[in-house]
Amino acid sequence: MASMGIGNRLAGWSLARQFAVTGGAVMLAAMLAVGTWVGSLIEAGVVRNTANATALYMESVLSPLSQELAEEDSLSPGALRAMEEIFENTPLGERVAAWKLWKPDGLVAAANDPALVGQRFEMTENLRLAWAGEVRAEFDHLADEEDAGQAALDLPLLEIYSPVRESWSGDIIAVAEFYEVNHQLVADLVRARRESWLAVFGVMTAIGAVLYAIVLNGSKTIDRQQAALSRQLADLARLSERNTALRMRVQNAAARVSAMNDYALRRIGADLHDGPTQHLGYAALRLDSLADADCPETRKREAAAISAAVQEALAEMRAISRGLLLPDIERRGPCEIAQSVIAAHEARTETAVAFSCEVPRSAAADLPAAVKICIYRFVQEGLNNAFRHGGGREQAVTLTIRGGTLRLAVEDRGPGLAGAEPGLGLSGLRDRVESLGGRVCTEVPKAGGHRLAMELDLGGERA
Repeated sequence: MASMGIGNRLAGWSLARQFAVTGGAVMLAAMLAVGTWVGSLIEAGVVRNTANATALYMESVLSPLSQELAEEDSLSPGALRAMEEIFENTPLGERVAAWKLWKPDGLVAAANDPALVGQRFEMTENLRLAWAGEVRAEFDHLADEEDAGQAALDLPLLEIYSPVRESWSGDIIAVAEFYEVNHQLVADLVRARRESWLAVFGVMTAIGAVLYAIVLNGSKTIDRQQAALSRQLADLARLSERNTALRMRVQNAAARVSAMNDYALRRIGADLHDGPTQHLGYAALRLDSLADADCPETRKREAAAISAAVQEALAEMRAISRGLLLPDIERRGPCEIAQSVIAAHEARTETAVAFSCEVPRSAAADLPAAVKICIYRFVQEGLNNAFRHGGGREQAVTLTIRGGTLRLAVEDRGPGLAGAEPGLGLSGLRDRVESLGGRVCTEVPKAGGHRLAMELDLGGERA
């Protein structure tokens, strides 16, 4: 559970922050490991170089006095006396705190401490390697059994094992072990450790900074891309919701249009049945009377009645046809279409209509016929309502096309539609606009009256 919580917390961080935390921990561990390793290598190198220089000098001093160990297991009193003179009365003696000469199998052949001479100790790794021909050294590490006396001195001692070779054959006849007091080596090791750690820290810090800069730049790019993707997803979600809503509105509008068409057909049938059909039926009956009439006056009277009935039937049929037919609007622009409806309305109602139209030529040329018919019917229905319910007071029509969106509004300053039920015309108009992907709204302006407006996305309609 704890690991899942940490994982969830890391997942919520930016890439740069994740790298800073995890990469920082890895870089710190790597810096400690590399620093320790490099420090140990440098320390070993410093100790080895110091030991080699000291061993070379000691071999030139001790080798002539130790040649008898090729055949004996101890030094003669004269050789021991010479050793003591070298380590007691010379500057070398001030640097060497103790010394031993080893024979094979851990036998101490000579030493500054007589109590150790003749004793055997377990062969250490350094002693075995020295018998193999290597110069071995350890600094401030006195853990062997024979080092007990030197460890009690509490001095910085460099323990050196140097092979002693026979002069004429070069064979190793003994191993000289001596303990050099080396305060300078302490300072050298401290400086070497400090410089190695500073170098490792500088290199690791530079590498980490460069990597962090690269990751930070990539993280910012990813964050920008994620933000852009999030915005695009949000836009797509809103667009999907809008498309779904538009599709439902179009489906509902199509269903209502179908029902309205059926109703309109029934209404037209009823109008024809109740109007022209009745007059034509009456005319047919009078034709029978005309055929049976013998008196010229009667025939003249019947003919006049028949003519009147036919004229009334024609007048009603023309009235019904005017509501069904549209003028030639395919070659007209939206402003011209709206102006023609306004002119017909002004002539019919003897009222004035203010008109404002702002339509670019490019937009006017691309309008589909369905949109032009919608403009015609919208202005026609809006002005009819403005005259019928508003008394035709301060009527105004506004038509604009900006940014691919058509906006059309018809308003007046009359009492409005308060208390009136929406008629078939307004319902059919709403269905017509919504079937094109637009919307219709009605509102009451602050100055009073009524405003009928529509908004249509021409980009979506052209698509």
